[in-house]
Amino acid sequence: MCCNHCTWSHDHSSVSGLSLSLVVNVSSCYIMTSVPGTNTSDNHSLIDDSGDSASFNSTALKVCMLCLLLPIPIFAIAGNLFIMAAVARFQSLRTPTNAFVVSLAMADFLVAVLVMPFSLVRAIDSWRFGRCFCQAHFLLDVTLCTVSIFNLSCVALDRYLAVCDPLHYPARMSPRRVAMLLLLSWILPLVISSFCVSLGMYTQSPLAGESNSTQQRSQTCLAMFHAPYAFATSVISFFIPMGFMLFAYGKIFKAAQRQVRCIHTINHHTSQLQMNPRTDSTRCFQAHVERYSLKKERKAFKTLGLILGVFLFCWFPFFCVNVVHPLKGFSISPLILEASIWLGYANSSVNPFLYTLFNKKYRHVFANMLECVLLRRQLRAGLDSSLFGRQAHIVVTLETISR
Repeated sequence: MCCNHCTWSHDHSSVSGLSLSLVVNVSSCYIMTSVPGTNTSDNHSLIDDSGDSASFNSTALKVCMLCLLLPIPIFAIAGNLFIMAAVARFQSLRTPTNAFVVSLAMADFLVAVLVMPFSLVRAIDSWRFGRCFCQAHFLLDVTLCTVSIFNLSCVALDRYLAVCDPLHYPARMSPRRVAMLLLLSWILPLVISSFCVSLGMYTQSPLAGESNSTQQRSQTCLAMFHAPYAFATSVISFFIPMGFMLFAYGKIFKAAQRQVRCIHTINHHTSQLQMNPRTDSTRCFQAHVERYSLKKERKAFKTLGLILGVFLFCWFPFFCVNVVHPLKGFSISPLILEASIWLGYANSSVNPFLYTLFNKKYRHVFANMLECVLLRRQLRAGLDSSLFGRQAHIVVTLETISR
């Protein structure tokens, strides 16, 4: 019995030790799992924190893009409305040149109102307006941007004829021919874009490396042309007008240089012919004329260089991407596509300031309009103050009477 008791007690102690070791192991495991940062709930919280930070970064990026892109349509709407209001208000601005400027302002205004808002939503978030409206948006985009470029070419043609052939300018720029050029500038882009949409000469490619699913296609509205049509539309819509503008403004600059040389030659001959004692005053006058002519030449060079430079800077990247994109299998990043598109849109917001601030008539008109607005505000403020003074006087009178 002692042996049995000893055996049982030995077994009991072994079982007790085993149970004790299990308790220790379980408690140690519990202690290990309860350490902060190692349990499952904390892992989920870390994942959620990373998701929140990613969403915060995405929201911050969208806000930055909105602040960067939103001024483009705002300035385009305000500037072009100002031009149309000025021409409608003052009859002295109703000239053939300003007819093309107003047509340009109308095209840029429609781009800012009908195209840019939906492109802004697409750039910041995604396309949320359906496939049918995507085609309509593409039609408006191509049409109105091409109309804007064609009107820029008409402005260059008008200035070329006015400077290089001023004697025949009234006959060549008659009201009938101006109306025909304006009509052509609006109808031809509409025909080009209508053929592109109706004949299926465009493609809406999803992001590079993604499947061509319906959901992805519904969220993408970056319409691009197939290779032959991309080349044809780029040549018609941009490269031919660009070549003509370079030719026209080059001729205008050469004509300005010829005028400066003629003024310099006339001054030199008059200085040789005039042998009177008032040579000092004559020389001062000639020096003043030469400085004026050189200043005029520099101003012409800056104006023409700025006009061409802004036009090429805004539209050249987009049409290069438009040609290269189908040749590379539509593999160009959507970010590059959006950047080139918005750079072209920026031309619509710059045009009203570029084509009017260098014109003295427009500057005087804008100054008069601003003076009228300020004068109205001053008159309203004076009227309000006078009414307030009358009311105060009535109150004081009643108080004195009541006393």
